[in-house]
Amino acid sequence: MCGIAGIAGHPRPEEAAAAVRRINAAQAHRGPDADGLWSDANVALGHRRLKIIDLSSAADQPFHSADGRHVLVFNGEIYNYRELRAELERLPAVPPFRTGSDTEVLLAALVAWGPGALDRLQGMFAFAWWDRTERRLLLARDRLGIKPLYLHEDGGRLVFASELRALLASGLVPKALDAEGLVDHLRYQTVHAPRTLVAGVRMLLPGHWLAWHDGRIEQGRYWDLVGHARGEAAGLSLETVRREVRERLTRAVERRLVADVPFGAFLSGGIDSSAVVGLMAQVSSAPVSTFSVVFDEEEFSEERYARIVAKRFATRHTAIRLRPDDMLRLLPHALAAMDHPSGDGPNTYVVSKVTKEAGITMALSGLGGDELFAGYPVFTRSATLWRWRALGLLPPALRGLAGDVLAWARPSAATAKLPGLLGAPGLGVAHSHPFSRITFLDRALLRLVDLPKLPPNAVAASLAARFRDGAGELPLLSQVSVAELDTYLPDVLLRDTDQMSMAHALEVRVPFLDHELVEFVLGVADAHKYPHSPKKLLVDALGDLLPERIVNRPKMGFTLPWEHWMRNELRSFCEARLRNLGTRPMFRPAGVEALWKRFLAGDRRVNWARVWGLVVLADWLDTNDIA
Repeated sequence: MCGIAGIAGHPRPEEAAAAVRRINAAQAHRGPDADGLWSDANVALGHRRLKIIDLSSAADQPFHSADGRHVLVFNGEIYNYRELRAELERLPAVPPFRTGSDTEVLLAALVAWGPGALDRLQGMFAFAWWDRTERRLLLARDRLGIKPLYLHEDGGRLVFASELRALLASGLVPKALDAEGLVDHLRYQTVHAPRTLVAGVRMLLPGHWLAWHDGRIEQGRYWDLVGHARGEAAGLSLETVRREVRERLTRAVERRLVADVPFGAFLSGGIDSSAVVGLMAQVSSAPVSTFSVVFDEEEFSEERYARIVAKRFATRHTAIRLRPDDMLRLLPHALAAMDHPSGDGPNTYVVSKVTKEAGITMALSGLGGDELFAGYPVFTRSATLWRWRALGLLPPALRGLAGDVLAWARPSAATAKLPGLLGAPGLGVAHSHPFSRITFLDRALLRLVDLPKLPPNAVAASLAARFRDGAGELPLLSQVSVAELDTYLPDVLLRDTDQMSMAHALEVRVPFLDHELVEFVLGVADAHKYPHSPKKLLVDALGDLLPERIVNRPKMGFTLPWEHWMRNELRSFCEARLRNLGTRPMFRPAGVEALWKRFLAGDRRVNWARVWGLVVLADWLDTNDIA
């Protein structure tokens, strides 16, 4: 796990090299073990290394082929690198390997198979490959978007980095706010790729590649979430589906245990993390190290469940006790570490910090289990709406009016969505899902921002494109999975995990996002995974692996008393940042102030998360001097 950077097409090579040095310095936290820079007339490549596989300096980057023609910078892990190496060693044109790293295998695969090597890779990655003879640069990002890659194009020049703030540190990117990105962030407390909060900066989309040659750029997609869903899974028996899920998840966990550094697993005691730990214990020859963050407050703590799992699998368990004062003390550091503003980011920052301090460099996580196995309430809500789809025959205006009545009768942040939801053109996933995680509806948003017209909803536009591409042919619950895997997972959860774990040089691996497992589960019929109970298909596939108390426990999230803090310990902190936000040209000061007052007054339609998201946004804009 590392940080990569580069510039192609800069007319002055010495300035390009200096800019890459600045990028490297800005993302040094991602790779404290080595700092690399290489340049020639057309390109400069930079790398910060966190050593995970082959700890020798021979595996440092930028990494060169034996003949010096090819150069690679790479962030991530290739889990099947040993199999690929064995295959490559049988090819007569491949020179002997000089290291035991997956980096060298990736470069050899690219040289041997070209961009077609992308189809063979199992892992999480973002990389840049430079061919000195053809003077061609190829960038690529993993299928599910686990590893980030940010781009800025200016004429024929291309600048890229693993972090947005590092890209800004190059001195080549104007620090200007993107209006559409801002509205997207206000709607969902995130900006959906490819757009970012900075004008002129975009993300390479998951499963995509980009090629630069002589100032010209072309790009394409090598993997697609919908197009690669395994349709044959729909006709399999329940027994076969369960066996396939268990075998694929076990294989995914086993692949992610290759490391030359101490590693372990996050263990909350929920179904997903417990499943990962249980399978790790089955395939590992040594006891598994597990880590839990626990609290004194019973209503927030999952300590008892984590201990049940740790005892069941005889793990070397560490419970890291966190008190509210600790969180408040660490909050400024968490905000300063944010590459993107995130309301939930501080939680991940603290978990990563204490895990790293416990001596762990790589950890497995249960992230992705809810999205893949129908673990969120949005799955049951979507199924309910689909059963009511006959209501779609009524005029939208009439349905919207019914939503107005319900919202008036039971005012809350959730019921405020009903007029728009019920008044949508239909009740299928494409129309209902954009309301599932929305923070500010348009009519509320217009009271906050001073814009003549709001841009289109990014989630609605993304889903419309997905359903034109065939997502509607998948089972209903898989349609919801696609919506979550396309939006909330990469643009919130994976982004938070990457930026906050890498702030402490901690690598996090996610077995549930093994693309072969994802492809299979998306094709499974709803009848095999309908959420009568939490993640039923996953639980049934694991058999008696998990203790009954874990399977039947109430679902909890990593929550903290933010609402209380915002009204007390953090009140002045919040007020100062909201006041600054209101002075920005695109905001209405009266609207921001009114929202804060409604929150303080206990208005049930204004929950703490909506206001906290604005506080974090204001802090990020000020910290990064975004004009």
